[in-house]
Amino acid sequence: MIRILLAEDDESMRLYLSRALERVGYLVVAVDRGTAAIPLLERDSFDLLLTDIVMPEMDGIELAQKAAAIAPDMRVMFITGFAAVALKAGRAAPQAKVLSKPFHLRDLVAEVDRLFQTEDMHGRL
Repeated sequence: MIRILLAEDDESMRLYLSRALERVGYLVVAVDRGTAAIPLLERDSFDLLLTDIVMPEMDGIELAQKAAAIAPDMRVMFITGFAAVALKAGRAAPQAKVLSKPFHLRDLVAEVDRLFQTEDMHGRL
């Protein structure tokens, strides 16, 4: 089962994304900030870091950089509502996918599926 570490400071968005990804078969561990993600990355293995860029204490870009040092094979996807920040993120982590808010859950699931080349079809969200 593909394991996703979700770092999102907005509680309603965190719950919304977690439920949607779990409903289509991904295992999701969710935290409310980047600093809470680091100990999990050190202790467990994840296939994907799905992180908001703008968060308190540690932004998603810094989290992705630290995550790359801890788990270099883990994939990264940023979610953001700030286009200028997304462009900066693309330079900081060129291997990362950037998904801009607002997005439909189908788009998120499709992007995650593409990252892992999932061939099974998920139901409508």
